[in-house]
This record gives sequence, structure tokens and C-alpha cells, in this order.
Amino acid sequence: MVELRGVSKVYARAVGGRVEALLDLTVEVKPGETLVVSGPSGAGKSTLLRLVTGEERPTRGTVTVLDENVGRLSRVRLARLRRELGIVPQGRRLLEERTAFANLAFVLRALGRSRREAREATRETLAEVGLTERRRARARELAEADRLRLCLARALAPGPRLLVLDEPATGLDGEALTGLVGVLRTCHDQGTTILIATQAAELARRLDARALTLDRGRLRHGGTD
Repeated sequence: MVELRGVSKVYARAVGGRVEALLDLTVEVKPGETLVVSGPSGAGKSTLLRLVTGEERPTRGTVTVLDENVGRLSRVRLARLRRELGIVPQGRRLLEERTAFANLAFVLRALGRSRREAREATRETLAEVGLTERRRARARELAEADRLRLCLARALAPGPRLLVLDEPATGLDGEALTGLVGVLRTCHDQGTTILIATQAAELARRLDARALTLDRGRLRHGGTD
């Protein structure tokens, strides 16, 4: 499903020198598996996710996702691959003046669903993440927990083979975190492969997931079997 083999990512500094975000990383995520990547800020977690989603290309090594070498894909083929991914970004980027319902329906229409199909899928997915009662609220009116639920709904509605989440626990209280765990457990039970980057290491325990720890771009625990 996902494999990083001998991957390093190095950024050049504007004032000279370089930043080694990832160093010789080898990681595999098997189909249907949930993998939680934890570590402090600056450990390289978000860089790893950006490599998987094709937002970045490795300096060295190979990144394979759904049998595609991501670093060698053209823009067209990368866009096609990303349609198979459900991505929940750290920034909770939403259409702030649109309702929760409209945010989700917009994504589905952009993917080619008919108006009727988009409406039906929107209703079903909002119910799955517990947002039915807030479906008419504008995105800017939603609490942080509900904003995350909406981002999850947008990622899940197309039926992705791989779900990628960057710091999903940020800003969540205990009740909201429990709700997140419940949704992710359901996704796992339905066969979705899940990759999470977080500072909340307890997510792995609560999800009964395999854990991997990064520190300054290096693998400290986990990796391939």
C-alpha cells in the first residue's frame, strides 16, 4: 500500500546550509493497517506525509503509494493518484462561508458526482462523522472538533483507499478525541488503510495501531517488519 525505502528529504536554507528533515527512512504500511507516526514538533512527521501525498519529492530514496513511484509521477498521474487518497491537513482548510453540507457536496461534485449522488453521499457521510445536526452551520461557525469532523467527512466521502491525517488531535478535548477514535476505528474496520502523524502518541494505543516514532528525521521505533 505505502512504502518508503531509504528516503531522505533535505531542504536548503535561505542563508546557506541545509536542513535534514528525514534521514534514510524505511517504512511500510500494509493494506488495511493503521500506522501512527508520533514525535515532537520538527521530527519530520509532516514531511513524511507530504512525501506520501506527493506534495514533496524525496531527495533520495523511493516513495511508493498504491504501486506508484510518487517521485516520478507526472502532474496528471499524481492528480489521479491523489483521488484515491483522503487527506486531512493540519490547517483544517475549509470553505469558511459555506455550510458544512455545501463544503462536502462541493468536493463530491468536483469529483464528478451528479447533484443527486452528491446530496445522498453528503447526508450519509455527515451522519457517519456525527455532523448531521450541524450541517447548516457555516464552516467558520463550527467548533474545532466539528471542523475536524468536516475535514474527515471531506476526506472520507469519495471512498479513499488510503486516509492520511496530519495532527488530527490538535485542539481536541477528551470527548472530541474519543469521537475521532471512534470514526477512525470504523474506517479501519471497513478496510481503509490509515496513516496518521501526531504529537499525541496515545492515539496508537487507543486505536490498537502500529506505532512509529520519529526524532529529528530519524526512525526511533517501528518501521518495516
